[in-house]
Amino acid sequence: MPQSYSNWFVRARLKTRQLLLLAAMEEEGNVRRAADVLGMTQPAASRLLKELEDVLDVRLFDRTPHGMHATLYGEVMIRHARMVLSNLSQAHDEISALRAGLAGQVQIGSIATAAATMVPIALSRVKARYPQLEIWLQVETSDVMLPRVAQGELDIMIGRVLERQGQLKDAVRYEPLADEPLCVVARPGHPLENATGLTLRAIVNASWVLHPPGSVLRHRFDLTFSQIGLNPPQNVVNTNNFLAISSLLLQSDMLAVVPEEVARQYEQFGVLKRLAIDLPCRMDAFGIITRQTQLLSPAATVVLNALRDAAIEVYGTSLEPSSA
Repeated sequence: MPQSYSNWFVRARLKTRQLLLLAAMEEEGNVRRAADVLGMTQPAASRLLKELEDVLDVRLFDRTPHGMHATLYGEVMIRHARMVLSNLSQAHDEISALRAGLAGQVQIGSIATAAATMVPIALSRVKARYPQLEIWLQVETSDVMLPRVAQGELDIMIGRVLERQGQLKDAVRYEPLADEPLCVVARPGHPLENATGLTLRAIVNASWVLHPPGSVLRHRFDLTFSQIGLNPPQNVVNTNNFLAISSLLLQSDMLAVVPEEVARQYEQFGVLKRLAIDLPCRMDAFGIITRQTQLLSPAATVVLNALRDAAIEVYGTSLEPSSA
């Protein structure tokens, strides 16, 4: 008999409804409500849970006055149950996509830099060829997106793996693309638009709209002033929403720090103007990130290949995948 058939879950005849019950128990915190969600009786749900606990020889939930709470063993099973259910759902979507030609959904996350140029090039080409393919694009920071990739909620991410997220490194595959220089921008017609010889000392007391404290960009920017003996700017509005940033700039004489690629894109449309000041700080390299253990669907593979092609055009790079 092949080794794979000796796994405990085969011997225990693990049921899909047990996996669904684990997920429902976490959400509902109560056997009766979880049973109602799954359309089964409470005794049937209790029996399924007990069978699973007997096979594992551990207690998965503790009963408390405030409901059922997962034990450490239960948390492990719930996490893996969700991954199995997610994979089964993806398998169904892949089969449906293949039957329909190429349809289904692809979930993508991107930092602002890649979303300015590379991602639109790739997605416009994919949609021209596969109009039935539904694509979801989130533009977020890397620290928000990386856990979503590791959990299978995002198929593909364009961003970076941060040092403080080191525990997720083994869960993802990383293809480096480019680094991310930063620049100072203002509205067209700003008093400093045509100024030359600008220095950090000359603009430190200006009013700014910056990414919030705690973000990588803000840390790098503040450190730039500290390194020359200056306190960072104090007159600041904190936001990482680019619509809010650009609107504030257009309505005032505020300054902002944004990735060079984003600034170039908006400068073409006359929305922003880069100031002639050299910022010594920059963001770390970013790349294409996928889940290490996940086989991408045919639709996601098409999108991934389109992103790689667009990256070669935009950044002139074509590097092999690696661990993070």
